Amino acid sequence: MSYPRKNVEEVIENYSEKRKLHEAESRLRLEKVYSEIPEIKKIDDELRKTGSDVIHAVLGGNGDIDQKISEIKNENLALQKKRADILVSKGYSPDYTSVKYDCEKCHDTGYDGVYMCECFRKALIMKGFESSGISNLLKEQNFESFSLDYYNGEERDRMEKNFDDLYGFASNFENDKRSFLLMGATGLGKTHLSTSVAKVVIEKGYDVVYETAQNIFSDFASDRFRNSYSDSEPVSDKYLNCDLLIMDDLGTEMISQFSVSCLYNIINTRLNKNLPIIASTNLSSEELRKVYQDRITSRLFGNFYIKLFVGKDVRQQKI
Repeated sequence: MSYPRKNVEEVIENYSEKRKLHEAESRLRLEKVYSEIPEIKKIDDELRKTGSDVIHAVLGGNGDIDQKISEIKNENLALQKKRADILVSKGYSPDYTSVKYDCEKCHDTGYDGVYMCECFRKALIMKGFESSGISNLLKEQNFESFSLDYYNGEERDRMEKNFDDLYGFASNFENDKRSFLLMGATGLGKTHLSTSVAKVVIEKGYDVVYETAQNIFSDFASDRFRNSYSDSEPVSDKYLNCDLLIMDDLGTEMISQFSVSCLYNIINTRLNKNLPIIASTNLSSEELRKVYQDRITSRLFGNFYIKLFVGKDVRQQKI
């Protein structure tokens, strides 16, 4: 499982910052206790000597080393108990001065030993939701919430097939690199199933970008006129290199020679890299052929799996 490098770096930075914050808060609590209960500082000074006492016992070579270490351990435990009892007697919890990590399993490092902690994996998934562009949609639109009850007869059969194919694609994304063109009128579930795919693929650790065609081409236009001496990567690079690109509302953008050129570049580049695309459109095949050049429509209808969405507007049915 491989997570987008940028997301990993941001989550690592977040973990580092919150770990520093919790440790700083612990130091403030400790300073407060030292000022109010000097005896606690004396006990802590004794506890810090435990390591050197063990080393001296081992290197001293006199007498029963195991017995000496056992005695040191018992003294250490007695001091810890005394410390806790004093804190409680003064109205504090026994662990008042301890660092309060968000995750006690990994101590906010993100790793439990050599393995990624579950909290870190969840943080990466949440970061993937944020960077996908559809974090709000992902809260409600998923395969579990998609209902076939709004479709009847042959329409239901077709929509069930669409559901099964897209669910299978998302579930086996590691090996399935097909691209899909979702076609149909508004309100028939194209966005819902696209979002459902995105959620599953992001949870698998892949980089998903979900954006409207209009915004995608706007980003390419911005990069076209950006400062050529800028150190930052072009915004449009993510559309060419992410693991899965979901392009919504294809055909609603302002059609121009530039936008057509960008679309060809996206499709051609990603197909050559074996990087899948899910594109959705409200246009019919005839309308797509009128809007785009043959070199684009030939790829859409030749290299994409066409999924037709049929039925009555689900949004209207819900209303």
